[in-house]
Amino acid sequence: MARDNIILRCTACGDENYITTKNKRKHPDKMEIQKYCPKCNKKTVHKEKK
Repeated sequence: MARDNIILRCTACGDENYITTKNKRKHPDKMEIQKYCPKCNKKTVHKEKK
């Protein structure tokens, strides 16, 4: 399968809040998206964990 599970980590506090999938063949670079962080209590940038 081309789709792999990835974990998104908050850049502000470092919490791992979301698990999602992405196609690594079409998008080999790291994902970066605005999501809600319950610890920070606001929307922050979440990056793909190593």
